[in-house]
Amino acid sequence: MVYARFVKHRSLASELVEGGHVRLNRTRITKISQVVKPQDVLTIALHNQVKVVRVLAEPARRGPASDANLLYEELNAEAGEEKRGA
Repeated sequence: MVYARFVKHRSLASELVEGGHVRLNRTRITKISQVVKPQDVLTIALHNQVKVVRVLAEPARRGPASDANLLYEELNAEAGEEKRGA
């Protein structure tokens, strides 16, 4: 459910994956059925920006986006900004 934070629908998330805009642990993925585990890192190229997130846990069930937001951490929010400024 990481996609919920970046796109509104599963179909849009599928298009990102199938279009080669998503990497799992630095490896480009093109199958939407790719298994993602805790500690995996996803890199998502989205609208002129790149988002990097670490999966913290697997969801117990499908639920709202607010619950899904607790299952990952965004890695590039501050770190990416500091690197570009240096």
